[in-house]
Order: sequence, then structure tokens, then C-alpha cells
Amino acid sequence: MDLDAYVLAHAHEWQRLESLVDLGRLDGAQSDELVERYQQVATHLSVVRTQAPDSHLIAYLSSLLARARIRLVGTRTSTWRGFGRFFTHRFPAALYRLRWWWLGCLVANVVVTAVMMLWLLDNPQVEQSLLSPAEVDQLVDSDFESYYSENPAQSFASLVWLNNTRVAALCIALGVLGLPVVWLLFQNVANLAVIGSIMIRADRGGVFFGLILPHGLLELTAIFVAGGVGLRLFWSWIEPRGRTRAASLAHEGRTAVTVALGLGVVLLVSGIIEAFVTPSPLPTWARVGIGVLAEVVFLLYVFVLGRRAALQGESGDLSADHLEDTVATRA
Repeated sequence: MDLDAYVLAHAHEWQRLESLVDLGRLDGAQSDELVERYQQVATHLSVVRTQAPDSHLIAYLSSLLARARIRLVGTRTSTWRGFGRFFTHRFPAALYRLRWWWLGCLVANVVVTAVMMLWLLDNPQVEQSLLSPAEVDQLVDSDFESYYSENPAQSFASLVWLNNTRVAALCIALGVLGLPVVWLLFQNVANLAVIGSIMIRADRGGVFFGLILPHGLLELTAIFVAGGVGLRLFWSWIEPRGRTRAASLAHEGRTAVTVALGLGVVLLVSGIIEAFVTPSPLPTWARVGIGVLAEVVFLLYVFVLGRRAALQGESGDLSADHLEDTVATRA
């Protein structure tokens, strides 16, 4: 296809769409024309992509279509509708579709933590090589318990949220490499196992689990979700399943971004629980009960709302209308 001739033949249609996008209030006829021009230019973009790809022209037409789409649906309506749909469809569907990856990650890490904790309890010399007796006493008598209350709750919640989102983001971002995710998760559970074994040996297991479980159930689940999604990202280019490796990685990468954004909210909830519930004067059963409730709500969110969204065709990737301007289609 002669690209210059094609541009010359259709440039006036692109200019007309641009003028409609930039107009103030549109009347009925202009709104109808905007829809028609949008469809025409979308077809033009598809033709250019498939028959005469030119990066500058593709970028111009994609930008023009994006502006036109916003004008068609209305910025505020589109934003709030998209925000709501993210949490009712995209995010839970992504979690549901990838459930075997993160559930497997969760089970594996729980087993590793339990095995490490039991081994450390049977091998106290390892503990002695990591911490001095004075440091162990300080951890058992004060440091572990005071950690949750030594800072103002609001500041502590922010610090916890930032740290946990950083760990989750690293698990997802480094997922394309595979092994760094395993290392990050191992460091996380090893630290938990060491502290847990020290507290249990000092007959402070009740304090340990009473302070870890209220926020830890949801927090660790979110971290294991990030780890599972990161490993799925790694596997997407190892086994692309009928796609090209680039297309498979792009698809799972977009879904991973969806999960990362949603996990930010999940970790915010766990951070609030850690800052306000974990150190609270509530009895242990009540604090642990709040943690269990938060975990149950999350699982119901995934396996009820997520399953429903998945059955409706949602995958966690960008919706078809958002992919329209970025994925080549048949003219």
C-alpha cells in the first residue's frame, strides 16, 4: 500500500474527527458524526498497522482515537465507571484466573515456613548463630510486641503499607526473571520462621500468633498473590500457549499491572488492621477474629465476584475497547 497516497486520501477525515473532538458542546448531528468518524479512523489505524506500519502515523491516530473515545463517553462517566468496573470485574477476575498460581505459592510458602520453624526449634544452635542471647531476650521481652505500638497508628499504617506494596511490586516486576521472586519470598518466610521459633521456644507463642494473625493473614496472602502472579509472568514467555512469546508476556504483563494496582488496596486494608487492630487492647480472640474475617472476605471476593466476572468473559486484561487502538485488528 502507498502510505503517502493513503494519508492524502484520508487526512481530511482525521482532521474532521480532530475538529469534532475539540469542539465545545456537540449537537445531535455532530455527536452522530463523531461516532461515525471514530469508527472510520479506527479502521484506518487497523489498515496502517497491518499493511504499512509507520510509528509516527500510528501514534497520531492512536492518540486521536483515545481523545475521541473520551469525548464519546464523557471523561467523568468513563473515569468513575472504569474505576468501579476495575474492582467489580477486572481485579477479581484476574485473581480468579490466576488462582492456581497464587494458591500454590501460598501453600508452598506456608509449608516451607512450618518446616523451617520446626527445624529451628530442633536446632537452637542456629538461633544462637543469628542473634546473641541479649538480642534474643530483647526481642522476646519487648521488641516484638512494642514494634506494633511504638509509632503513631497513622504513621505506622503508612510505613507498613509502603513497605508491603514495595515487596509486592518487586515480586511482580521481577517476575519476568523468575528466580528473584523465589528469593524474595524465601527471605520473607525465613524471617517469619526465625522470629516465630524464638518466640515459641521462649514460651511466647501465644503472643507471637496473637500479634501476627490479625493482619498477617491478609497481608501474607497479598504477598503470596504477588509472588504467584510474578511466577506466572515468568512462565508466560517460557510457555506462551499458542501466542508469540511477546504477545503472551504482554497479556500477562497487563494482567499483572491490574493485580498490582488492586493489591495496593488490599495491603492498605491489612496495614490499617496492623496499625489499629493488632496493638489494640481488644482480647486476642477478637483481634484474630478480625483478621480471619478480612481473609474470608478477600477469598469470597475472589471466588464469588471473581468467578462471576470470569464467566462473563473478563480476564483481568484491558477491555476490548481499550485494546482497540493498540492491538492490530483485521480491516
